[in-house]
Amino acid sequence: MRLRMPFGRRKELPSHLWTQCPDCGEMLFNKQLARNMNVCPKCEHHFKIGARERIEMLVDKGSFEERDPLLAPGDPLGFTDTKGYPQRIEAARAKSGEQEAVITGSARIGGTPVELGVMDFEFIGGSMGSVVGEKLVRAAERALAERNPLVIVSASGGARMQEGTLALMQMAKVVAATARLGDAGIPYVSVLTDPTTGGVLASYGSLGDLVLAEPKALIGFSGARVTDQTIGERLPAGFQRAEFVRDHGFVDQVVPRSQLRDRIAFFVSALRPTAGEVRWSL
Repeated sequence: MRLRMPFGRRKELPSHLWTQCPDCGEMLFNKQLARNMNVCPKCEHHFKIGARERIEMLVDKGSFEERDPLLAPGDPLGFTDTKGYPQRIEAARAKSGEQEAVITGSARIGGTPVELGVMDFEFIGGSMGSVVGEKLVRAAERALAERNPLVIVSASGGARMQEGTLALMQMAKVVAATARLGDAGIPYVSVLTDPTTGGVLASYGSLGDLVLAEPKALIGFSGARVTDQTIGERLPAGFQRAEFVRDHGFVDQVVPRSQLRDRIAFFVSALRPTAGEVRWSL
């Protein structure tokens, strides 16, 4: 007599233990993925990570001092979509664990003091509103006052629609602040991660003295489908990915996450103005 094992429904793998790579399909043990900086060991797909995790990866241990953590947006437009703007902010805080879409502060990277801004895509898609703009401007002003490099890590869908023109105004506001650094000879390093699009890319994201990007990061003003429909042409393979953007001159280097800290450390050390240095201009 042959015994038959009953067939039931296929059990799903517990999501808190395993993650499937969206590129190669490999099932990855979450603890192993975390040890590998959230990069797939098989195909090197770079998973999205939060701002605090990013900061921990980049700065010297124990050196980060957060600035302006309690700045909060108003609701000048009384904007409502499926919910009011204040309710959307509260939902974003509960989801991300952060107060806003950017964390700023002072730190050291490879021993060099820097001012740092890191965006968090989990907070309303990393959208840039009045608080994001103000925090980045204050970071740039501290960099100017202390003559320390400014490093901004972007991950954003663009300007925050719930703040309308006030959000768009932040583009010019942050660009003006970074331009003052350029006039003073203080380096600004921009790091583009997946995704960096819209008004963030069209302003300060593209204007670093050095622009770095993580592998295969989506980098573009509008989505590929919108661009395709607008120009009426088939887009080339890899369009708006970091490597394509680099090959066409809009990014200086594509740097794997495991090498990013050392690469930034090298550049901020090499480019930081020395004490008493005078910038000459004709």
